[in-house]
Amino acid sequence: MSDLSEPIPAATLVLMRERPGGPPELLVMERTGHMVFAAGALVFPGGRIDAADHEAATPFSDFEDAAARIAAVRETIEETGLAPAISPAPDPAMAEALRQGIARDAPFVGLLAAHGLSLDLAALTPFARWCPNFREARRFDTSFFLAEAPALAAEPTISEHEAVRVFWASAAAILSEVEAGSAHAIFPTRRNLERLARFDSIAAARADAVAHPVRKIIPWIEERGGRPHVCIPDDAGYPVTAEPLETARRR
Repeated sequence: MSDLSEPIPAATLVLMRERPGGPPELLVMERTGHMVFAAGALVFPGGRIDAADHEAATPFSDFEDAAARIAAVRETIEETGLAPAISPAPDPAMAEALRQGIARDAPFVGLLAAHGLSLDLAALTPFARWCPNFREARRFDTSFFLAEAPALAAEPTISEHEAVRVFWASAAAILSEVEAGSAHAIFPTRRNLERLARFDSIAAARADAVAHPVRKIIPWIEERGGRPHVCIPDDAGYPVTAEPLETARRR
């Protein structure tokens, strides 16, 4: 019998914005050092899918992953103050009002309705699903989505109990921080950054996501060249599909 903990359903949003003359920028946060999971790591906004997300998903029968999409949007608003996938797009003051309402545990969909807003779940593109089986204090079965940043959005701000900074940067720039040792990222985040670093536009990233239907990725360990490596399938759209175990667990 496996002694692994049961994975917690979660959702993450890779929020993107175009950058003139360069590749898209992604929104990432550096988690606080006291978090139980991925302490101090660079991550995309996101969190667990809760019962209220499933309740809110009822009207969205066209999306089998509606609860995950709703959780990804809700968590992004709470953690960064940006409000994607909402119609009409809220201005910064309205986005902050939504954030404060979420912080008070107001029902998300009811909060939107009170402000004359609604969810646009079609604005999210399914990108990946990861469920690592490492023996961590917590395991997550996480759905990743792509979305474009709202045109009227203010600069993101941190949720102080969860992050020490939040910033925009290209995937290549984020990876450079990790490689230089000035930041760290867990295995799935690095693989997703490597995949996203190949695209020169949001449209190209979305097209790649559509070309690689999402399936659950569960990394495994195997010997390669006499060294244990953490591996993933080689046909899921990722340019790097194996990494030595000692670096996979350290960075």
